[in-house]
Amino acid sequence: MKIAYYIIKSLLSLMMVGSATMYLVSRPDVVIEFNNLGFPEWIITPLAIAKYLGVVAIWGLLKIEGADRLRDFAYAGFFFNFALAAGGHWHAGDGEFGAPLMAMALLIATAVLRSKLRVKN
Repeated sequence: MKIAYYIIKSLLSLMMVGSATMYLVSRPDVVIEFNNLGFPEWIITPLAIAKYLGVVAIWGLLKIEGADRLRDFAYAGFFFNFALAAGGHWHAGDGEFGAPLMAMALLIATAVLRSKLRVKN
């Protein structure tokens, strides 16, 4: 079960790092996509930064006071990001809501396994 936890968390992390990098590297394409979904353009860079920081937080790489609470906020932030992305794609009718739903499933699986295993990071 612990191996599954780390594999799933790694897949989730790769999705987040990949999407954040795409936001920054392919910005013109991302701007078009965000406009099509009805999301503001200004949110792209902060969202990319938040995704990078969220990955750092869920892996417990921050050795600071309150890191556990920060990790919980990262999980919540990812949840809301995936929910809004899936909803935006659904509303736009572009059929691209599968990736956010898959990310949501990985996130939930990671949280459930983390709870069952009571792992620190």
